[in-house]
Amino acid sequence: MLNLLASIPVRALFARFFSLIFFLLSFSLVLATVVEVFHHLDSEQSLMQVLIKGVNGSVIALAVYELAMVIRSEYSGRSESHDLITMLRRTLPRFIATACVAMSLEGLIMIIKYSQLDLAGNLYYPVAIIVSTALLLAALGLFLWLAPHEESSMNGGRSTETPPG
Repeated sequence: MLNLLASIPVRALFARFFSLIFFLLSFSLVLATVVEVFHHLDSEQSLMQVLIKGVNGSVIALAVYELAMVIRSEYSGRSESHDLITMLRRTLPRFIATACVAMSLEGLIMIIKYSQLDLAGNLYYPVAIIVSTALLLAALGLFLWLAPHEESSMNGGRSTETPPG
């Protein structure tokens, strides 16, 4: 057992450890969400409120699961490329897309909740969440546009695509 641990690089060992932690957290969130939904179905809350809480917990669990997948896939194996930009181009879009889905759903859920409770003065918070989501997506797009592509960094900055025409 110790020989096996000694043969694994420290980076891969920590990656496996942290991905296991995030997988367990994601599973715990899913389990807690299911228990909470069944518990609230017996209470006097409306079905819509119970389902909104279930969606909210599920989206958070999905974001944590996605983080665990990114850590496991990028850091646990022997990567042929340790270039930071290449790693970011592969992992950031998937993780930020999941985070943006979670943030936009949270904002929409808050808008629905505040409009049902006639709390129009509190709509600044969900609007700020949705605007932040849009800014995050725009920043991701700008990063992907400005960052060098994998094939152009391998060819010394030259593109391998043939020009149209």
